[in-house]
Amino acid sequence: MRSLLPKLIFHKLTDVTPEFLYSRGIRLLMLDFDNTMLPYTSATPTPELLTWIDGMKRGGVQLCVVSNSKKNKAPSFCEAHHIACVTHSKKPTGKGIRECLSRFDARPAETALVGDQIFTDVLGANCAGATSILVKPIHLHNIWLKLRHVAEQPFICLARKRRITKL
Repeated sequence: MRSLLPKLIFHKLTDVTPEFLYSRGIRLLMLDFDNTMLPYTSATPTPELLTWIDGMKRGGVQLCVVSNSKKNKAPSFCEAHHIACVTHSKKPTGKGIRECLSRFDARPAETALVGDQIFTDVLGANCAGATSILVKPIHLHNIWLKLRHVAEQPFICLARKRRITKL
């Protein structure tokens, strides 16, 4: 499905719980990295994020970062926190998402991708048949991110009217 509408909207990543995911049959959570887990401008996780990661693992949810980034920040973070990682994922194309699904031997129906961008994360998840979860960007630190966020607003408004939201 080539839709720009997220299936779910949460305020922030740490609002997504294992119980909520399991209630929807989701066992694998793919994570965008920059501005979803950490700001572009930082490599230091918050205590809240670390607690959330631990809770997801204890709750039996498999985690995999699926990032378009070509920098070493995401792989280094993932290695330090024992999270699988796919970089150079080329979202919204299915390359990185397919690699993640294959690595975990998972079906799209039992996966979700959570991210802060409509045109990469949401579209990529929807095209792959996974549940798309949109969260607010952590920090819009430059004009390009702010402009992109403005361009996404009509889709967010439509999604709020048509979909289940948690925002």
